[in-house]
Amino acid sequence: MQPDFDFTDTPVSTGTTIMAVEFDGGVVIGADSRTSSGAYVANRVTDKLTRITDKVYCCRSGSAADTQAIADIVAYSLNYHENQTNKDALVFEAASEFRNYCYSYRESLLAGIIVAGWDEQRGGQVYSIPLGGMLTREACTIGGSGSSFIYGFVREHYRPNMALEDCVTFVKKAVQHAIYHDGSSGGVVRIGIITKDGIERRIFYNTESGASAVSSTPSFISSE
Repeated sequence: MQPDFDFTDTPVSTGTTIMAVEFDGGVVIGADSRTSSGAYVANRVTDKLTRITDKVYCCRSGSAADTQAIADIVAYSLNYHENQTNKDALVFEAASEFRNYCYSYRESLLAGIIVAGWDEQRGGQVYSIPLGGMLTREACTIGGSGSSFIYGFVREHYRPNMALEDCVTFVKKAVQHAIYHDGSSGGVVRIGIITKDGIERRIFYNTESGASAVSSTPSFISSE
């Protein structure tokens, strides 16, 4: 007897939870790590925090293929721009590149992007590019299928200009709540802290209590 569906024919999706928050000195980005294909978990340790430049990253939600392709194109374009000008790309320039592609191909793409980073002109910045290609700057933004479960949590606990560790804890707890409630979100919580010095990466494993950080591994990347 043939099964009702074949997961190999289901598009791979990063049905997900992504988040970014500005703090005094930079931005904190966070995401879960589950990539799903229908009811099948295709990858449980995906890295959805994608490097664009040394100080600009994006968080991806939607079609895994679409978001990876757009991120690769924008990263190549900004790398060429930096080589030609000998200057670091601005966060807004990266966000505008994403907006151009997401809007121009809005009928074909399934891509919700958060662009976050730090530059000398405006410091830490977060830009949201939801489905359809609109571009807005947000001090705190969430996206993906898990975001619908945590709007109340984010509204209640977000404070402007939070300290670094408070911001990290806020993002970690928000993503963990989304993982608990959303079947398309899961795995570990990946955190990135972007400042003028580059990025520090941390990983928080979900224990049975759902709130403990088992490991955090920082690694700094500098443009120098």
